[in-house]
Amino acid sequence: MRCSCKECGTYMIQAESDYLGCVCPECGYRCNDCLGTDTVVSRDRLKDLAFDPRFAPENLAASFEKTEDDAWYDDSMTGQF
Repeated sequence: MRCSCKECGTYMIQAESDYLGCVCPECGYRCNDCLGTDTVVSRDRLKDLAFDPRFAPENLAASFEKTEDDAWYDDSMTGQF
């Protein structure tokens, strides 16, 4: 995710440290909003998600099926198609 600093608007980069999140190279502001940390989902909302069609087993399985668009990507790292 690309984030801009809430303090100065500069493009933030991921911090390479024990602290999860991003750091602004301009002012040093740190943030973890894009990671979803400290996000709490209520029990009722979690129960509602069980009936969300996006999470139905057949829809999840379909997202892992190979499509025609996958042919252009070479994940074997050989550089050959």
